[in-house]
Amino acid sequence: MEFNTIKIYSTFKSPFENSPRSDDDNSPFRKPLSLWPGMYHSPVTAALWETRTKIFERLLDSPKEAPPQTELLTKTPSQSRTTIIYNFSTDYILREQYRDPWNEVRIGKLLEDLDALASTISVKHCSDHDSMTRPLLLVTASVDKMVLKKTISVDADLKMAGEVIWVGFSSIDVQLEVTQLASDGSETVALTANFIFVARDSKTGKAAAVNHLTPQTETETLAYEEADARSKLRKLKLAERQGVESIEKTRVDTLLAEACIFSDMPALADRDSILLKDTRLENSLICQPQQRNIHGRIFGGFLMHRAFELAFSTAYTFAGFMPFFLEVDHVDFRRPVDVGNFLRFKSCVLFTEFEHAEQPLINVEVVAHVTRPEMRSSEVSNTFYFTFTIRPEAKASSNGFRIRKVVPATEEEARRILERIDAESLQSKETDN
Repeated sequence: MEFNTIKIYSTFKSPFENSPRSDDDNSPFRKPLSLWPGMYHSPVTAALWETRTKIFERLLDSPKEAPPQTELLTKTPSQSRTTIIYNFSTDYILREQYRDPWNEVRIGKLLEDLDALASTISVKHCSDHDSMTRPLLLVTASVDKMVLKKTISVDADLKMAGEVIWVGFSSIDVQLEVTQLASDGSETVALTANFIFVARDSKTGKAAAVNHLTPQTETETLAYEEADARSKLRKLKLAERQGVESIEKTRVDTLLAEACIFSDMPALADRDSILLKDTRLENSLICQPQQRNIHGRIFGGFLMHRAFELAFSTAYTFAGFMPFFLEVDHVDFRRPVDVGNFLRFKSCVLFTEFEHAEQPLINVEVVAHVTRPEMRSSEVSNTFYFTFTIRPEAKASSNGFRIRKVVPATEEEARRILERIDAESLQSKETDN
C-alpha cells in the first residue's frame, strides 16, 4: 500500500489505537513501544513515522534470521513521492504549534518535519514489500543544500512534498519542496532542500545496495541528471584537493596575518573586525527518550532543530540585530546519537560576506559533540552550517548598522574557514551547472 498524501492532525492520538495487537494477548498495549517514537515531536513528524512503521511492522512476523533483499527492484520517482498539507488556515492549534514571534513558520520545527519526510520517502523507495526479508537501515548522511526562497507565513496553508531523484549503489538523493498555498489557489515555492541517505544492512551494518531508479518524465530526467552531475563534481573536487598543500598554506597565513595584530597590538586592531573565538556560544543537554526516532536513536530532525536555534542566537548576539535565515548550507551526520548521551552544541560565526551591501551574510557553524566524561572522551557527531542576514526592518531602525569581519586566531580556525568557503564555491558551481 502506498501513502502518497499524509493527513496531519493538530492533536496527538494514542499510538495504541487502531493498531494490531502483539502476539501476547495479555499485553497492555497494542503496538510494541519500539515502533512508536518519542511524543516530543510535531504532529507532522508523528504522522510520518506512523506511516513508516506500517512498513516496519512486518518485521514482527518475519523470522529472526530474515535474509536480506536479493533482487533489486526498479522504481520511479513518483512511487516514492509523498505530500503533506498543513491546514494552517483552518486548524488553529496546528498553526500555534508552528508560529514564531514574527507570525512566520518556526524554521527549527520545519527542519524536523523535512528530515522525517525525507526519511519516509527513502524508506518507501527501498521497500521490497516482502515480509520475509529484512528492511534496510537508512541513515541521513548529509543535507546538501536547503534554501529559503521567501518567508513562510503561518496564516496560509503549506504543502511539503518530495521524492527520490537519484540513487547510487547505496546512496539516495531526496529532493523536497515547501510550497505556500494562497487562498486564490496559487502556489509559491518557499523552500527547497536535498537530503542524502545511505543504506546499511540492518544486521551487519555494512553498505547495502538500494533499488534502482528510472525517471519517467522530462522533469524527473532533468532532476536525475543534475543530481548525478553534483555527485560526480563532489568526487572530482575531492580528488583535486590532493597536492595543493603549498597553496593552502599561503591562504592560511593570509587569514592569520590580521590575528597577529589582535594578539601583539590589540589597541591598533581593526574595530570592524572580531576574533572568531569571541563569537562563540554553547549549550548542552542529556538526550531523552522523548527525542528518539523509530530506530531508538536520537532523531536527526531534533538535532537540526536545536542546532538551528543555537545558530540563530549566535547570529543575533554577533550582529546586534534580529537575523533572518537564508540557507542550511550543509549538514553532516557523522555518527548516531543515542538516548542518554551527553550532547554539547558549540557554535561560532565562521565568516561574513559583504558582496551585497544590502544583504551582508553571516555564516554560522554549529558542531555537536557526544561527550563521555567517565571515559574522558568527546566525539563529533554532527556539523551544521547556516547562513543568515539581517531583517530589513532591523537595518532600517539603525543608522549605525554594520557587520564585523571575523578573524581566525589559530591555524585550525583558518583551515575551517577556508574549507567552508571552498565548499560554498563548489555548491555555486553545482547550481550554475
